Amino acid sequence: MVFKFIAILLLEIITFATFVWGENGLVIKSIQSEDGDVIDYIDIFKQPALYHRPALKNHKIQMAILLTEGYRYVGGKTDMIARNTHVEEDDEYSTSRLTLKSGSYYNYQDIESGWTVNPRVYGDRQTRLFTCWTNDGSRETGCFDLSCPGFVQISHEIALGAAIYPISTQYGLPYSITIYIYKDFNTSNWWLQYGGSINIGYWPSKIFEGGLEVHAETVQWGGEVYSKNVGKHPHTKTQMGSGAFPFYIFANTGFMKYMRILDNTMELRFPQNAVAYSEEYDCYRTQYVGDYIEEPEFQFGGPGRNPLCP
Repeated sequence: MVFKFIAILLLEIITFATFVWGENGLVIKSIQSEDGDVIDYIDIFKQPALYHRPALKNHKIQMAILLTEGYRYVGGKTDMIARNTHVEEDDEYSTSRLTLKSGSYYNYQDIESGWTVNPRVYGDRQTRLFTCWTNDGSRETGCFDLSCPGFVQISHEIALGAAIYPISTQYGLPYSITIYIYKDFNTSNWWLQYGGSINIGYWPSKIFEGGLEVHAETVQWGGEVYSKNVGKHPHTKTQMGSGAFPFYIFANTGFMKYMRILDNTMELRFPQNAVAYSEEYDCYRTQYVGDYIEEPEFQFGGPGRNPLCP
């Protein structure tokens, strides 16, 4: 059984940009897309709680992921179906993302990118392209997109935070985006590539000490939900994927294909010994289909609160 993605995602094209200098180079301060959507990045030090990703130690983040570890990874790649996921409260979010990570569960460094519905950061419930990073488990450092010094954008074609269009609907046509994060050995910087050809920008290696400064220890693919109402009752209704549990139906929920890692062989290849798991199985589930098909598939998602997850 072989499935192919039917369409290529179209992101808004930048027609206007204002630049300011940050600690690590040129940083885009505001962007206007072709349809007039202006994306403003507010000083992280003026509103620190708004743009920082919450720390895992708060136990308010739930993941349903496929992961591989045990090597020195210098890149990861995937195609992911883009959806407009229901987010219940303004201070919650849901993402589908590729993550490269180093360190322990709470004291980690990571870089990630994909799509998100995050009303607190973007002021609406549109599906948007995002990045985020941290070098201390999100305790003091890191943020979404360009809202603090860190990620350096060079592309004038793709705006971080831009709305994604078209969006997949359940049982409708699947629209996908391609995300590739890789290390440049000449500079040691980590690059973010979109769509197989557009280098959006990079994370300078100097924002990390050890860990991601050299390589990643884990690559993750999958979904993440943040809410103060996870792991307790009543559970949040914020969804992951389409809000449906995976059920052997192509792309009916969160969906990834063409998962790849880059290690010291310097060849993109399918990860060995990949493991799928969910932190709240009755709320968000995973399904890894790797046998008897040419290209393994990973599905993840769920409705949040439901009779099994009250």
